[in-house]
Amino acid sequence: MKRIPTFASLCLAAVSLLLAFQQAEEFPAEIVKFRAGPGNPLFKGTGDKKTWDEKIRERGYILREGEKYYMWYTGYTKATGDSMKYLGLATSDDGLKWTRYAKNPIHTTLWVEDMCVLKDGSTYYMFAESKDDIAHLLTSTDRIHWNDRGAIDIRLRNGSPISKGPYGTPTIWKEKGTWYLFYERNDAAVWLATSKDLKVWTNVQDEPVLNAGPEKYDAFAVAFNKIIQHKGLYYAYYHASAFKDWREWTMNVAVSKDLIHWKKYAGNPIVGNDSSSGFPVFDGKQWRFYTMHPDVRVYYPEK
Repeated sequence: MKRIPTFASLCLAAVSLLLAFQQAEEFPAEIVKFRAGPGNPLFKGTGDKKTWDEKIRERGYILREGEKYYMWYTGYTKATGDSMKYLGLATSDDGLKWTRYAKNPIHTTLWVEDMCVLKDGSTYYMFAESKDDIAHLLTSTDRIHWNDRGAIDIRLRNGSPISKGPYGTPTIWKEKGTWYLFYERNDAAVWLATSKDLKVWTNVQDEPVLNAGPEKYDAFAVAFNKIIQHKGLYYAYYHASAFKDWREWTMNVAVSKDLIHWKKYAGNPIVGNDSSSGFPVFDGKQWRFYTMHPDVRVYYPEK
């Protein structure tokens, strides 16, 4: 006998469809569903060639200007790994085949890793971790020569300095004259501070804007990598770990209307545990997704 749907079952189905539609609207497929590109990895350390960048690590950063791609990355050797990590530059015409800058490393007086770069006017602003996971600001006018502006001064809402300890993986956004700085502390959570002058940064709230968990995939670590704006909403791409010892990382995404309140994507993680420190780059036609650690890989939107 054919079963006639009850009113309750019809309501449940309608709610499920509504939630699925809302999820698709908040997290469009073109920015959350990616497939690995051919030829990965695109770029990696030189291995046993005894160069300054035998290995690369953490979040490098790719900026597309015109038809050219610029990638800043962190290199080190077994000998220098515990004492100094250097900044390098590579360029590409297509974002796939990369050429190291002939005079690398381009900065050797400051430990530089986990960088995020934003161009404003004629100046490039690099927010990066230095030794002991302390965030610094560097500036450049040519992408090559960088001036260290010192450790970033972050304050609580009452104006007092934040407590001593690491504050790293700085991720930047600028809008209407205000700079927004997302940072993590021991990868336990993400906070947000703002500034008008790049000298003093004040927490928007003294509580995190994104916490680890409660889902397993990001239960033990979270850190933002990049913010983009797409179809009127903000998206934060972040790496996370499901393990207390951080032995594996995944790539994930969250959405916001105001840069303060974030909703995690129910389909996280979007890229598995083979690479991390990833973010999207618009190539003129679509958003590609790059991961940077332990090597550089590219992913394309699923068709």
